Amino acid sequence: MTDENTTYDYVTEYEDQLCRKEEMVKIGSIIIPIFFTAVVVLSCIGNILVLVILALYESLKSLTNVFILNLAVSDLLFTFGLPFWASYYVWGWTFGEVGCKAVKFFFYVGFYSSVLFLTLMTVQRYMAVVHPLSDWERCKGLSVSPYIVWILSGTVALLGSLHSEVIKESDSQYCEYGSAEWKSSIAYFQNAFFFIAFVIMGYCYGRMLRTIIKSRTKKKHKTVRLIFCIALVFFIGWAPYNIVMFLKSLNFHPFTVCEVSIRLDYAYYSCRMIAFSHCCLNPVFYVFVGVKFRNHLKMILQKISQKKKKTQFHSSHIGKKSVAGFNVLRENSSTFTDCSESTLSFEIQY
Repeated sequence: MTDENTTYDYVTEYEDQLCRKEEMVKIGSIIIPIFFTAVVVLSCIGNILVLVILALYESLKSLTNVFILNLAVSDLLFTFGLPFWASYYVWGWTFGEVGCKAVKFFFYVGFYSSVLFLTLMTVQRYMAVVHPLSDWERCKGLSVSPYIVWILSGTVALLGSLHSEVIKESDSQYCEYGSAEWKSSIAYFQNAFFFIAFVIMGYCYGRMLRTIIKSRTKKKHKTVRLIFCIALVFFIGWAPYNIVMFLKSLNFHPFTVCEVSIRLDYAYYSCRMIAFSHCCLNPVFYVFVGVKFRNHLKMILQKISQKKKKTQFHSSHIGKKSVAGFNVLRENSSTFTDCSESTLSFEIQY
């Protein structure tokens, strides 16, 4: 993600005229923080559930489970940056230069590793469907592929974060790249990265669809729907965002016209919100549709429900014991009083 906040150039010179974007910035400062907050909550719940279920019920010797676990971690790292960007839209950057570099680093590590793990999962699914008899999963390179993904993602993210700095403009501060050249370079690299990943995924899903359609298995239609949903959600989430980001980086007519620039900024806001919601949708489309996962989730919910009932029963049982004990004490006290009164009465009569 580049140009995290367009508030930095809300008054910019476009074709010898000032282009004021205060209204756009005001709308973004209201809608985007609310949306990011919802994404953070959903992403944390979904991805943490994935990690818990994998740790408790699944074997991490399975390459698929390893990819799913790493994908969940990637999405959580991506999610980590969203509260900071939400705050950024309201108050500007208030976390210092170290915070600027650190947040960008973790944010980009999450983004690049997430796309790479999605691509690896697609290739794995492709090999299982199109070449089911091959022994490709026994290749030692696959077992170290998660480490390679994290190293590559960390390296690319580090290059971007090192060139980030806090820029002071009037009464506000902004976490941006130090030069326009670096901003454009990051945008073009991200566009190329997305395009290559999408081409690989598109080819794999296309071949899988052909293979599944030719097969006569009972699960054919269900698998086709699942594959179609995965490819469609990925494309809808990231393609518009990357297209708009590319158009924003162009510095020639008509993109230098103020009205066009403002429209692109509105489109950029909308596409970015859709793209960033992908971190909370991944658990739904890649894990939650699995029968085993649903069963594990039901088991966890049942255990929580049973534990809650036991706690309530224990509390009510203790409460009943306390009430019963109090009643016994009251009865004993009443008996003692009755005995005293009868003794006193006997003495008077005597």
